[in-house]
Amino acid sequence: MNNNKYLKAMMRTLKYVFVAFTLVLFVQSCESNLDLQPEDGRLTADAAFEDPAAYKQFLAKLYAGISLSGQDGPAGNPDLTGLDEGFSNYLRLYWKMQELTTDEALIGWNDGTIKDLHGQTWTSGNEFIRTMYSRIFYQVALNNEFLRQTTDAKLDERGVDADLRAEIQNYRAEARFLRALSYWHAMDLFANVPFVTENDPIGAFLPPQIQRGDLFTYVESELLDIEDAIVGARQNEYGRADQAAVWTLLSKLYLNAEVYTGTPRNAEVITYTTNIINAGYVIPTNPYFQLFLADNDSNGAQNEVIFPITFDGLNTQSFGGMTFLVHAPVGGAMSAADFGINGGWAGVRTTPTFVEQFPDEENSADGRALFFTDGQTKEIAATSPFNQGFAIAKFKNVDVNGNPGSDSSGDFIDTDFPMFRLADVYLMYAEANLRGGGGSTDVAVGYINELRVRAYGDTSGNISSGDLNLDFILAERSRELFWEAHRRTDLIRFGQFSDQGIWAFKGNVPQGVTTEPFRDVMPIPASDLGVNTNLQQNEGY
Repeated sequence: MNNNKYLKAMMRTLKYVFVAFTLVLFVQSCESNLDLQPEDGRLTADAAFEDPAAYKQFLAKLYAGISLSGQDGPAGNPDLTGLDEGFSNYLRLYWKMQELTTDEALIGWNDGTIKDLHGQTWTSGNEFIRTMYSRIFYQVALNNEFLRQTTDAKLDERGVDADLRAEIQNYRAEARFLRALSYWHAMDLFANVPFVTENDPIGAFLPPQIQRGDLFTYVESELLDIEDAIVGARQNEYGRADQAAVWTLLSKLYLNAEVYTGTPRNAEVITYTTNIINAGYVIPTNPYFQLFLADNDSNGAQNEVIFPITFDGLNTQSFGGMTFLVHAPVGGAMSAADFGINGGWAGVRTTPTFVEQFPDEENSADGRALFFTDGQTKEIAATSPFNQGFAIAKFKNVDVNGNPGSDSSGDFIDTDFPMFRLADVYLMYAEANLRGGGGSTDVAVGYINELRVRAYGDTSGNISSGDLNLDFILAERSRELFWEAHRRTDLIRFGQFSDQGIWAFKGNVPQGVTTEPFRDVMPIPASDLGVNTNLQQNEGY
């Protein structure tokens, strides 16, 4: 089997082990049981682990929790009842939090309160914010339970042999990374959140609220503790976390440390981005658009990707994740066949502010300007009509030769989502250098020019050290990383998210207005506040 597809195929086996744990996983959640309840299970944990393969199957579930919403897909046997399996997908929700709230994306649909995200008018009752919160803590619960089930004492009880025990130690490090990733998302989005680890009791339990600075310290300590315990950089199976994924999450944690704790940590950004850069990842010779095709796990793009969220049209069928990111931006005069799908959902476009970041806009020589403009207007007078706002043709379900993905129905997608990739690391290094973290400005310029040679196809887009400043970095991050779920966090770090930056329909005004600075943090869902008396709402809500 292609090693790059192994984890995806493993996801088909999830339901056989996962049902053993569903009763204990979500009892520590903070949502009302009237709203969300786990599906019932009938196996005991010890019975499930009689099969040595169960450990890796459970590990696959930890990864699949980001890309899938249940055990069967695209619907049926869901992780959480009371939620639509399409819109409750972790990656789909995280993308909406990071992109629909910014100048990079808006959506024309009228599903519930979805337009409040781009308008920055959300309340603590917003169902998309609530469901993102639920997904994060469901993921935390999954990882906590895996760690409970793989202690030395548990492995001794089950008579696990030395070889499997060594593998399980690797799995435990990966589970701790995945938990740290979800807690980073919680800290970044919600600031002060419920806090539970594998050491907390199972059963009726109201988690305490941890403050953002304390959660920063916990996530940092977890990552530092597993840094040398997890599989080495570029040594794990494709789709699984390794040492470079840990270094990247540390880099992102430190890059945003001033937002989270009030204290900058840019020297550490230089340290860990340098570790990643020296680990052997490369900017491939592929044109930029090929990073986001159905064969991006094998066409060369994989040599840049540090941590992907993997998808497969046959093995990871979901209406969230990449199925959403390929279908939802296609509409109007766009050909669905060109995207390897059976039809577009005519929802997501971009704003004039993003278009204007490219010289000559839709006619830019910058190959990252992946706009579709036929029948589309740049300006947006109303958000619902798909033809208002340029369309984005970034993610496609075709390979480099134009062949569609593996699912013959055209519904489900083979394209992997690059959560962490080398281009982001280069840009983090350059930003930390500008913010006084050390390193070399000349080296930073070289890294950025490597990206711009790929974008322009030659050196015509190259910059010099005199061009390198923080405004350039923020714009370049948008040009390079748009729609990859970085923008909200970037805008907050640069002070441009709420009370400064303006773009179309921010504040529900066509020309855009500033909003209240408290919106740099999302609200704790009202439903959780009504259940967990340990929680206090974030300021402004």
